[in-house]
Amino acid sequence: MNINVTPGGNAPPPMEWPQGELTRIPFWVYQTPDIYALEQKRIYEGPIWNYLCLEAEVAKPGDYRTTFVGSMPVVVVRDYDEEIYAFENRCAHRGALIALDSGGTARDFTCVYHAWNYDLKGNLKAVAFEDGVAGRGGMPKTFCRSDHGPRKLRIAIFAGLVFGSLSDDVPPIEEYLGEEIAAKIKRVLHKPVAVTGRFTQSLPNNWKLYFENVKDTYHASLLHTFFTTFRINRLSQKGGMIVSPDGGNHASFSYTETKPADHDYAARGLRSDNEDFALQDQSLLTTIDEFGDGCNMQILTVFPGLVVQQIQNALAIRQVLPKGQFRTALNWTTIGFADDTPQMKTLRLKQNNLAGPAGYVSMEDGAVGGFVQRGVAAAGDERAVVEMGGTGTMTEGTRATEASVRGFWKCYRGHMGL
Repeated sequence: MNINVTPGGNAPPPMEWPQGELTRIPFWVYQTPDIYALEQKRIYEGPIWNYLCLEAEVAKPGDYRTTFVGSMPVVVVRDYDEEIYAFENRCAHRGALIALDSGGTARDFTCVYHAWNYDLKGNLKAVAFEDGVAGRGGMPKTFCRSDHGPRKLRIAIFAGLVFGSLSDDVPPIEEYLGEEIAAKIKRVLHKPVAVTGRFTQSLPNNWKLYFENVKDTYHASLLHTFFTTFRINRLSQKGGMIVSPDGGNHASFSYTETKPADHDYAARGLRSDNEDFALQDQSLLTTIDEFGDGCNMQILTVFPGLVVQQIQNALAIRQVLPKGQFRTALNWTTIGFADDTPQMKTLRLKQNNLAGPAGYVSMEDGAVGGFVQRGVAAAGDERAVVEMGGTGTMTEGTRATEASVRGFWKCYRGHMGL
C-alpha cells in the first residue's frame, strides 16, 4: 500500500509498505511528521483504550491526576458521586490548561487565565463577569454554558487500571485486552495496590521504538548484562509469550531456574555473559514467590502505551507517551500492595533499583532506542528485518521470537490503515 507523506531520511515519496508485510518495517515510520499527526487521530483518538492512571491514584472524591492521550492533555478525577471522570485539560474559552499540577485534590477547577470554572465532571459551571460589569459588557444573552467545555472521555476500569477513550466504537475493555492478557494482568494486580513512587524518563526516540522494545522477548538476555550474569532471565529458562488475537497486547514470562544455567552465552562470547560482574549485596537477588507460580518475571503490554512490569518483586506501571516524532516520555509508577509487610516493602524498594533510567537492568532500554533513531537517520527508504521465530504473530512457548513485535505492527497498521 502507498502512503503519500513527507518522508524522513532520504526516502522519496510516495512510501510503500506492502500489504500484509510484517517482517520488514520501513524506517520512515519512525521519522515522518505526517505519520505522527495521523497517529493522534487514528490511534490515540480512535477506537482504543488509553491507559490513564491507577484507580488508587484517585482514591477519594476530589482526587485528580493529569496525564495525556497522545498529545492531548487530560484530567482524571473522582467526583463526589464516587465515579471517575476524564476530560481534556483545555479551557473552552482560550485553550489554556485547566489543571496545572500533576495531581492533587480539588472541589472544582478554575482556569487561571480568565477564571472559567469547571466541576469535577468537566462541565463549565461559571464564567467570570458573565453578566458584565455595571450592565456593560459580558457574554451575549444567547451564550449557554452547557454548549462549551472540554472533550470528555469514556472510562473503563480493569484490575485497578483506569482507561479512557474518545471513541464510541471502542470494544468493552475485557474484549479489548483479550482473555489471556486479562488473566495475566489479574495475576499481578490481584488485590489493592499502593503507589510507592513516580518518575518520568525522557527518551530520545520515537514512541514506537520503546514499545517495540518491551514487546521484544529475546533482547533482554542479550542487551541486559545483569539479567544473564545473575541468571534472572536467560532464554534457556522455562517461559513463553502470549499475543492477543489483534496483535496489540502481549505478555512474556519466565520461571526461576531450578537447574544450572546453560553455558551457551559464554560459549558464543556474548557480552551479556560477564563473569567480571559481582554483587557485594547478594540480597538483591532474593525473590519471594508472592504469586505462587514460580514466575520470576512477567512483562505485559496493552496497545498503545501501557506496560505492566513484574521483575522478581519489583512491580511497576509504565506509560509510554509520544512527545513528537523524535521524543518519548516514559512515566514510571512503582507499586506494591496495600497489605505489604515492612519486610516486603523493603525488598521492593531494593529491587526497584533493577529498573528505570539508572537501573541495573533497564537503563539500556532507555539508550538503545536512541541508538536506532540515530542509526536510521539517513535510511528512510530501508527496512528493519523482523524474522526471528518466523513470520507469524501467534502465542508461542519460547521467547526466542519476534512474534509479539510483529503483532504490534499488525495492530498498528490496522488502526492506521497502512
